[in-house]
Amino acid sequence: MYVSSYRRKRRRFNKGKFFTFLLCVALSTLVIVLAINGKLPFMPENLRDKTDPTPTASADPSQAETNTPTPEPTPWPTPEPMPEESTDPAVLDVSWQDPAVFTGAMAYDDLKKIFNKGDGSTLSYWVFENGKPVDYKPKDEVIFGRPEEYADVKGVVAFRGNNYRDSAAYGTRTVTEKKLEIVWTSNTGAISAENSYWPGTGWTGQPLLVNWSEEVRNMMNIKPEFKEKDLVEVIYPTLDGNIYFLDLETGKATRDKITVGFPFKGTGMIDPRGYPILYAGMGLNENSGKFTEFKYMMFNLIDQTPLYSIFGRDPVAFRRWGAFDSSAMIDKKTDTFFEAAENGLVYRVKLNTRFDKENKTISLSPQITRYRYRDSTNDELGIENSAAFYKNYMYFCDNGGIFQCLDINTMKPVWTYNVGDDTDSTTVIEETPEGVFLYTANQVDKRSQISKSVEKCNIRKFNALTGELIWQRDYDCLYNFYINGGALGTPLLGKDDISDIIIYPICFTGSTTDGILVALDKKTGQEVWKRKLNAYSWCSPVGIKSSDGKTYGIFCDYAGYMHLFDPKTGNDLHAISLEGNIESSPAVYDDMIVVGSYAKKIFGIRIK
Repeated sequence: MYVSSYRRKRRRFNKGKFFTFLLCVALSTLVIVLAINGKLPFMPENLRDKTDPTPTASADPSQAETNTPTPEPTPWPTPEPMPEESTDPAVLDVSWQDPAVFTGAMAYDDLKKIFNKGDGSTLSYWVFENGKPVDYKPKDEVIFGRPEEYADVKGVVAFRGNNYRDSAAYGTRTVTEKKLEIVWTSNTGAISAENSYWPGTGWTGQPLLVNWSEEVRNMMNIKPEFKEKDLVEVIYPTLDGNIYFLDLETGKATRDKITVGFPFKGTGMIDPRGYPILYAGMGLNENSGKFTEFKYMMFNLIDQTPLYSIFGRDPVAFRRWGAFDSSAMIDKKTDTFFEAAENGLVYRVKLNTRFDKENKTISLSPQITRYRYRDSTNDELGIENSAAFYKNYMYFCDNGGIFQCLDINTMKPVWTYNVGDDTDSTTVIEETPEGVFLYTANQVDKRSQISKSVEKCNIRKFNALTGELIWQRDYDCLYNFYINGGALGTPLLGKDDISDIIIYPICFTGSTTDGILVALDKKTGQEVWKRKLNAYSWCSPVGIKSSDGKTYGIFCDYAGYMHLFDPKTGNDLHAISLEGNIESSPAVYDDMIVVGSYAKKIFGIRIK
């Protein structure tokens, strides 16, 4: 009864009609709104066949299917413009003997920063961006890793291989016969410049040996027969102004040479990320009386075209001589390039690399930071050795003997040491449980110019973090104008079964044609053995480890011989002639050695 009475009461108040009325009002309102916004299915613009693939643009944003704005692409950084290239010999014809000039519009003496060296002397320095001194703030924090982590690609991709500059050998080999055998040769040329003749390959002149990934190899302009093999490519900038590309196995050209027309003395660099980019600096800017700009050049190896160049004639530099003998380094994590130059500057470059593998393109948009300095005790500027890197510390020595540790994140000096003379030998870093250490050796150059007598080549070991001198070993050397005595080669840092020694070649110890090869105890600096050389060596000796765990040594000399020697004694095991003076340093991949000589040839040599 209660329920029935309730229902009758609901019908009596007509609630059903009331809800029907509300529903009709709501539907009418919805139709009006849809009509105003053109969303009714029977509106003309909505009657188009939904399978029509032709895209249409809406002139009125309110007609778009979404109100989400299209994201703007991230603008790519603008590269620092390359300067206008001069062709005027009066501008380009400069000498390595021209003194540095510390005055002029770019001197900015009032904006220098002062580093107190602790002995009463100072080092003034500036950091430049866009041609102006700045209070530097890094775009990225650079921390170099261990040497075995330097490159993502197989091979020897820079002078002495990595950021510690401690090896020019890659891969494995089994040494049984203890012999060297010339497998192939490839011809080069020569150039006349600076009142001299420059044949073949020079100092440091180390070849680059790279085993490209299959993906990168197939996108480059390599000849078809070499794309089908697991190619190890020899890339060799040489004194004749060409860059050669050869097959390590056969010595045959893998592609056309790049002709620059002006000499490369130093060692190039392959991008350690395995990107198809070659970096190489010109050592001279003359060819038979014709002059050009000094350049550190960056090449696209997909098609061998230039990407960018840093000019050695830099308005920021105190020194006019603009050669690039150093081999650069790249921090792959931050896309940052470092190069020390003979104009006295250190370049830190954000490359802004874009490598599009799908479209087979690569480009750079370099933004350059310059570090400039002047020591209060020495005005001899210019850096010819290749800088070494430990984490965020960069180590280099200049023509005046100022050995410097630079923090590459703050671009401020950490410590300096005056080694007394020009230093072309590259610093080698060793990290041990006892600490991180540096080995460096100078030449006999400026001191003998002044004294006109014999001076000492100084081999030194330093604490890398503090600059503390650990030990020093001296050797009397003669001076010869233009061809100096002392250390030109970078040492062989002993590892594994020879981990207790470091081996240096020293020039002109008895005459201006002879020298020594010496092994020193790493901890004490005492001689382990010393070998007299009838022909001096500018070459950087290489250690190669056999599969049985034994290490062998390779070095080359002025008489044109390559020596296979026992690094525990210094004694030769075998030697072969490469037909002319060998200033260049060899590189090794598995059982193959590559080096060039003054004979205007590149040699491929097997270790047997």
